[in-house]
Amino acid sequence: MADAINLAARLATFDEKWSPRTIASFNGHDVMVVKVEGRFTWHSHADTDDFFLVISGEIDIQLRDDTVTLKAGEIFVVPRGVEHCPFARTEAHLMLIEPTGTPNTGNADTAADRKVI
Repeated sequence: MADAINLAARLATFDEKWSPRTIASFNGHDVMVVKVEGRFTWHSHADTDDFFLVISGEIDIQLRDDTVTLKAGEIFVVPRGVEHCPFARTEAHLMLIEPTGTPNTGNADTAADRKVI
């Protein structure tokens, strides 16, 4: 049996923003932590929903016709195919869950390399 995963300890191992780190896998999905600040890129995922859980801080998930603001302890799921742009005014920490291999920009050519910690 594996040990418990401490999210704060894993987040303390890196400083890069918008570069998700895989901390666990289950049923063909990656569980990731990421530090974010500033604006990401407008993108969508044609084949999967996009799951966001705010661990600390606050982010806006900008949609073309709305903005969803998330605070620590809140989740939001962007439905597949919906264009969105995450934005954090100050550093925030998130947990993401998505099928293994899903590019964070929706495009493999522009996605951050997937790192496992």
